[in-house]
Parts: sequence; structure tokens; C-alpha cells
Amino acid sequence: MARTRLSRSDRYDQLVEVSWALVRAEGADALTLGRLAERAGVAKPVVYSHFASRNALLAALFREFDDRQSAMLAEYLAAAEESLDGRAAAIANSYVGCALAQGRELTGVLAALEGSRELEQVKRAADQAYSQRCRDILAPFASSAGVSVPSITAVFGAAEALSHAAAAGTLTPDQAREELAAVIVATVGRS
Repeated sequence: MARTRLSRSDRYDQLVEVSWALVRAEGADALTLGRLAERAGVAKPVVYSHFASRNALLAALFREFDDRQSAMLAEYLAAAEESLDGRAAAIANSYVGCALAQGRELTGVLAALEGSRELEQVKRAADQAYSQRCRDILAPFASSAGVSVPSITAVFGAAEALSHAAAAGTLTPDQAREELAAVIVATVGRS
């Protein structure tokens, strides 16, 4: 069977897609560059030309997820009313929605990220940027001091727990979204 020649960008997208599928099917521990090459139907050097190491691949997967989460947030914000309830719902809908869309494979990638100082820094930087963006979105509805770092940290702790519960089926997605929006409104209201 002849291999399809793709542009560098299209090949990268294919490798990311195949990586997520591999993690979904077999778990993050099964994700190696050799295994990815096999699953994608390409030679190992093709994979290595895109990802210098497994850590680089995991970082790329996390960045791809982070980009999707930011895009989803922008979409929900564009449709939201200019109120605290509207903004809180946009953040909650995008956070829970993106976590559910990615599924359980995200948990394995996040666990692998925490196993490496380099990857933990990638995750921490992305989390801080997303957190700051949400603080900025909510700032017009908070006191003059804005939404504090501890408060937004608590919000995202709740967001992670609620998303996990929705993914596990102990809460419905609507329950997770509604509760997260309520937590955001209450947190901003007390700041």
C-alpha cells in the first residue's frame, strides 16, 4: 500500500490526531514515537522530524488541547451576554465542554505531563495564561481589586473536579456546567 504524501502541516495534524486516538485506545503509557509511527503508517524519522522526543509529543498534545480550549472559550464569549452570569456561563460551558470533548485521554496526558519538570512547566504556563484570561474576563464584575489568584485557583479546582465527575458519569454535563457557573458567580461576587 502506497503512503500518502502530506504537507508538513497536514502530517503534523495527522500525527496529533493519531496520537490522541492511540491514547484513547491504549492509554498514555502506550504513546511512544515508534508506536505513533506504526499507527500513523509512516517511518520513524517522519515522526522524529515533528517531535524530538516523547516529552515534545506530550507537550504538543497539551498545547493542542489548550488551543482548542481557548478557541471554545472565545466562541462561548462571543455568544454570551455582557453580564457576570453570561461570562460565568461562557467559562463553565467552554471548560466542561472541552474536557468532555477530549475525554479520558486528557487525564493520561496530564498525568504524563506532571511526570517531567519540563512538561510540568508547559502545563503551568498554559494554566497561568488561561487563568489570567479568565480573571480579565471577570474583572469588570469584581471589586476594584479584581479576582484574586487564590479565588481563580479555587474556581479551576472546582472546574477540574466537576469536569471529571461529568466525564465519569457521576454528574450530567449540564449539572457540571451549572455548578461551575454558580461557583464562578459566587467567587466573583465575594471578591
